[in-house]
Amino acid sequence: MSFYDRMEELYGLPAFTFPALEAPTVLPEPDAVAWLINGQPDAVAWRSTVGEPLVEEECWDEAFDRFCAEVDTTRVRALIVGSWDDPLDTDPSQVIEALLAARDRLPALRSLFLGDMVAEEAEISMISQTDVTPLLAGFPALEDFGVRAGESQSMGRVQRLEFPALRHDALRRLTVQSGGLPADVVRGVGASELPALEHLDLWLGVSEYGGDCTVADVEPILYGDRFPRLRHLALRNSEIQDEIAVALASAPVVARLEVLDLSMGTLSDDGAAALLAGQPLTHLKKLDLHHNFLSESFRQRICETLEPAGVEVDVDRGDAKLDDDGGPADRYVSVAE
Repeated sequence: MSFYDRMEELYGLPAFTFPALEAPTVLPEPDAVAWLINGQPDAVAWRSTVGEPLVEEECWDEAFDRFCAEVDTTRVRALIVGSWDDPLDTDPSQVIEALLAARDRLPALRSLFLGDMVAEEAEISMISQTDVTPLLAGFPALEDFGVRAGESQSMGRVQRLEFPALRHDALRRLTVQSGGLPADVVRGVGASELPALEHLDLWLGVSEYGGDCTVADVEPILYGDRFPRLRHLALRNSEIQDEIAVALASAPVVARLEVLDLSMGTLSDDGAAALLAGQPLTHLKKLDLHHNFLSESFRQRICETLEPAGVEVDVDRGDAKLDDDGGPADRYVSVAE
């Protein structure tokens, strides 16, 4: 799966793209939308000699400076960072520096997403990233943080997501979207002190694109000691989805969850059987297993076990295909490249 559309909302607010140069638009109230700031938009300039339209590129920093000049940023609650300059070869260090430099002008900011790009700008596996934790340290009141990440090389240096362990007292929601999440990022999240965290969504991906995490790397999250308020846990889009399901069957964190999400991965009957044979799941509000490689009989069994208890169950197979004999074909995650 690729991203062909931008995010439509963030923090419960509709997304609004800050307009390009020479694109007059009536701007909404600063606190009524999630503002998407995108680098290199098509902006029309005019040649003074012949009057022919010329496409002018505006880098992300310039667009952000213009945003800060035209919008009352003291009222802005949510920001979406789109494409910065050449995201296939350049990590967002300058974007992070610009946001941190403007933090005193963003006192109401509660939600931030880094890397909302569509496929024509960069496939998820190719989005350069870096250490994003300075944003969390710099915005201690942030409640919602998300990042989309891949990996690239420039001048012999690997540019990929980093998330060393930290403490953040306000963060309630953390989302990391990736086609291959490095194990050290998973370990960093699991070792972080996030006492307010309610919603954790990790896309683990595949080894081909850097997703080298194992169940052992996920175990600190399954204990849940550092996330006492966690209610929604998504460990999805994984090529080791069965192994994760086996571990969750006895994981202490499950008893206090409202939503468990193992979707978008390679889940088969083996993983689902372990999940059903483990601790009760009837307390859940929702079990999300969409995009799976379950047999029809097992999909029915899951529904018959949990739906009478009021659990919303999503076992839609989506684009996951089975062999003609009902067994899984070469299993694949929903988002990799």
